[in-house]
Amino acid sequence: MQASFSLQGKKALVTGASRGLGQAMAVALSKAGAQVVCASSRAKGCEQTLSIIRAAGGEGKEAVADLSDSAAVEKLAQQAQGAWGGIDILINNGGTIFRSPAIDYPMQEWRRVLQVNLDAAFALCQTVGRGMLQRQQGKIINIASMLSFSGGMTVPAYTASKHAIAGLTKALANEWGQHNVQVNAIAPGYFKTDNTAALQQDKVRNEEIRSRIPAGRWGEPEDLAGAAVFLASPASDYVNGHILAVDGGWLAR
Repeated sequence: MQASFSLQGKKALVTGASRGLGQAMAVALSKAGAQVVCASSRAKGCEQTLSIIRAAGGEGKEAVADLSDSAAVEKLAQQAQGAWGGIDILINNGGTIFRSPAIDYPMQEWRRVLQVNLDAAFALCQTVGRGMLQRQQGKIINIASMLSFSGGMTVPAYTASKHAIAGLTKALANEWGQHNVQVNAIAPGYFKTDNTAALQQDKVRNEEIRSRIPAGRWGEPEDLAGAAVFLASPASDYVNGHILAVDGGWLAR
C-alpha cells in the first residue's frame, strides 16, 4: 500500500511555492520522493521552501515567473520541464486576490486576477500537459476554493476564477483521462494564509468562520499535505475530474 503513495522518481512543478499552502504541498511532494521545481513571482522567493526540502534530504530547484505575464508563464513551463527532463506532477497553486465591492471593482484588477488565477493555470496545463499526453501519464492538481461552490463577498474576480478552475479541471479530465493523465482539484477551506489575513484579523468574522467548521479550527498549511500526495500518486489513478474539499467539514454544515 505504501508504494501506491510513493512519488519516487517523479518530477513536480508547484507554483506559488514560496510560503503557505504552496510551500506545504511542495515539501510534502518532496518527502514522498519527488524532485520539485518551486516557483514564485520573485527571485529567491522560494529559498525557505528549498531549505526545508534540502534539510530533509530532498531535491528542489527554484523558478521565477510573474503569472500575470503570459510570456513569463510559457518560459516557466519550459524551464521546469528542462530542470530534470519533463514534469510528471503539476500543482497550479499560484494565485492572487483583490477585495472591493462589486459596484466599484476596477476592471484592471478583474483582468489581473483572472490572468493570474485562471489564464496562467490553463497555459501551464496546456504546455506541461503536452508532455504528459506524449508519455501517457501525469497528474495535474489545480487549487480551487470554497468560492468554487459559493459567491463570497467583495471578491467577484476571485470567485469567478475559482468557479472557472473547477470547470476547467473537469473539462481537462474529460479529454485527458483516456491518456492516463488525471486532472483534479483541491478546494481548501479556511486556512491560515496571507490571503485570509483580513478575515483572521476581523474578530467577529474570524469567530463566525471558526464556529461553522466542524473541526473547530482554521486549517494549517500542513493539512493539505496528504491530499496533495494522494492526488499526485498512483493511489489516485482512478480519481479524475474531482474537486476535493479539504475544509474541516465547512461544506457539510
